[in-house]
Amino acid sequence: MTGYRTEERRRNGGLIVGSDHPSYKWWVLTVVMVGTFMVILDSNIVNVALPKIMAVFGISIDTAEWVLNGYLIAFSVLLPASGWFADRFGYKKVFGISLFTFTLGSFLCAISWNESVLILFRVFQGLGGGMLMPVGMAIVLHEFPYEQRGTALGFWGVAAAGSISFGPIVGGYLVDRFDWSSIFLINVPIGILGVFAVWTILREYRAEKSHKFDIVGFISMAAFIITLLLALADGNANWNTGGWTSPFILTNFAIALVSIVVFLVTELNLKHPMINLKLFRSFNYTMSNVVFFIFGLSVFGSIFLLPLYLQDSLGYTAYQAGIVYLPMGIIMGVVGPISGILTDKINPKIIAIVGIALLGWSWYLNAFLSLFSMPAQIMLPIYLRGFGMALIFTPLSAVALTDIGKRDMAQASGLFNVIRQVGGSFGVAIIGAVLTQRTLFYTAIDGQAVRQYSPVYQHVFYGLKNFATMVLSAPSAMEMARAKALIISNVVQQAIVQATDSTFLSAFAIMILCVIPILFLKTRGKGKAEKVMTME
Repeated sequence: MTGYRTEERRRNGGLIVGSDHPSYKWWVLTVVMVGTFMVILDSNIVNVALPKIMAVFGISIDTAEWVLNGYLIAFSVLLPASGWFADRFGYKKVFGISLFTFTLGSFLCAISWNESVLILFRVFQGLGGGMLMPVGMAIVLHEFPYEQRGTALGFWGVAAAGSISFGPIVGGYLVDRFDWSSIFLINVPIGILGVFAVWTILREYRAEKSHKFDIVGFISMAAFIITLLLALADGNANWNTGGWTSPFILTNFAIALVSIVVFLVTELNLKHPMINLKLFRSFNYTMSNVVFFIFGLSVFGSIFLLPLYLQDSLGYTAYQAGIVYLPMGIIMGVVGPISGILTDKINPKIIAIVGIALLGWSWYLNAFLSLFSMPAQIMLPIYLRGFGMALIFTPLSAVALTDIGKRDMAQASGLFNVIRQVGGSFGVAIIGAVLTQRTLFYTAIDGQAVRQYSPVYQHVFYGLKNFATMVLSAPSAMEMARAKALIISNVVQQAIVQATDSTFLSAFAIMILCVIPILFLKTRGKGKAEKVMTME
């Protein structure tokens, strides 16, 4: 292939076949799916285990969210550079080393002795995961012709579906049966198997020429992401008594502003920038990236809310909370390939809009949860979410890359993964801040509504006091203290549920915004699109 140097290995009588063999591309897809499974499995397991991690280390939600954010930041920072590393050192090598780093990071997370160390090792783990997704997608798109890419991406989504289905269940079982550290240890054998498969099956190819690494662009982009996320995540943090106008927050916003200016000036003036902003000359690519950013903001930002609600408000165990996600992954596994096939046959805008509508509907239904929600009220949004997630990614990916030639495929696919993950990082920071702020708001409102001398309060108070007398046979003063504690506890729990509902409603509003840029996407005939996609 023009522009790439290929190092192809053939084995006679073994599992591996040459790249000209019809089955080779499917072996490649299988190997890449292992890496995808690893990355998504980890994020889903951590979401279910987050309440247990908070309890073990005695940390609040504004600290615990950095267990998620630390990973997402490292993930997002390395994503833009994935194309350069792959072109310079080889796609197979970069994919294999990334998978090894991710596996080692999982082991280090498992041996963490406090929350600070866990966050640090999560950052290391994210450095490995940051290049797995884009390089893996580039490998798949490189091996499959245009007319089969929708199908390939649909089957690639099966790995995501499998990890979404079984990740929370396995993670919940491990947390309940063993320890929180086991959720990271489970990644180790899968990672070892994946590394072996990469070095055994994949062929190597790299760019004939690699340009100089854009160090200024990389540093300025990293500084922008890190400082902006620090500001967004810590604006309502418990330790930040100054709020959004504190010197720390304002300084981070200032650094982020300077960094993005430096980044844009650098990228527009370099011959070989880290991120080729000329890719955004493609209207479809630009609009699809807007959708991916909003999608990441809503989905990744709010995905940790339901496990927290189920375990902290309804008293589910981690395993029970994990079981809830099983139908979602099964639906994605079934509908994902169908979505890919449909993408090759009908207007992908229709598929994507239906997916956005279903996903938004699921968030809207979650905005009516309570302390007494029935299983049906919890599961219906899960079903809708499974259908919605399966219908969104494949058609948008196919449309986004319609006007992108093979030589830019690695960077283009990496970039819209960057934007989706950056959106997710911002989402965790923003949604976490909204949840904290709304919890404080509803706690204050509900607390004011409790009038100590009202007839309703007195009736509930003495009812609880009499209950404590019968059950505990405690002294009168202790009975009264327990009755007041129960009332306060109920007020706090109700405030948390109200805050969660309000935050889900925010996620719904964000998700519906995705429809606007999708409406402006332009589709074209397959023959013309294929011609564009095969340009050198």
